[in-house]
Amino acid sequence: MDIELLVESVIGLTVILVILVYFLLFSFKKKKVEKKVVKPKAKPKLDIDLEHLRLIIKNKKSTSKELKSALDLIIKYHGTIHPKLGTRTHPDFDTYMDILFTLCRHPQTNKNLILDFDRELERLNPTYKIEINDSISKGLSSRGM
Repeated sequence: MDIELLVESVIGLTVILVILVYFLLFSFKKKKVEKKVVKPKAKPKLDIDLEHLRLIIKNKKSTSKELKSALDLIIKYHGTIHPKLGTRTHPDFDTYMDILFTLCRHPQTNKNLILDFDRELERLNPTYKIEINDSISKGLSSRGM
């Protein structure tokens, strides 16, 4: 009688184990299908960080359209330079000087991009007019022709 009870218990536990394994496998398959359906596509965010925009301008493979959009974003979000420190320029002006210099040397640039950026930057920062013109002059004179 003890062996009969032991065999019935083992068979019962085996049946319960099979049922639990079936539910376990079925629940994983269902979750995988839901994960595939749930993923919505998000719009790419517009990166307006000055360093990111500067890297676009420094990239020699950037098209003139990419340059134009990067310059427009710079004017829109970072167009105002900190005021001068007496007769010295603010240390942040070095970034703008680098942008101007790189823009003038870029292989995909044209006169319209340079002039439009120059005019807008001078309009927003009239105290830096001389420094902006000097940066553009240095950039244009450094082009190898």
